[in-house]
Amino acid sequence: MLETIHSERNKFLRYLHKRIMKNFMDIIVLTELRKTPMSGYDVITSIYRKFNFLPSSGTVYSLLYALERRGLIKGRWNERKRIYVLTPKGEEIVAAAITLTDKIGSFMTRIFTNSSL
Repeated sequence: MLETIHSERNKFLRYLHKRIMKNFMDIIVLTELRKTPMSGYDVITSIYRKFNFLPSSGTVYSLLYALERRGLIKGRWNERKRIYVLTPKGEEIVAAAITLTDKIGSFMTRIFTNSSL
């Protein structure tokens, strides 16, 4: 019985981790590009190393293209791979997201403090 509870708990935690990663993937990519220019492969590797989450290449590349269309990043070809850099507009978005860090933490605290668990 206890083993079943732990198994369900672990499944839920993995699901929650995946959901959080997908919901914040754009901010994660932008903050990673703020540090250094990266290829799509570099982004995938960085996310895996930092967050123990392996996003699909389709998810990452379609996100990179969407961020580029919105003018938040700029891609350029470097030999056989495309390297992405943050634009000034992207820099502004990251700065704005950083200011929300406390609000997001406070929101999460309120969710769990007000829960009936």
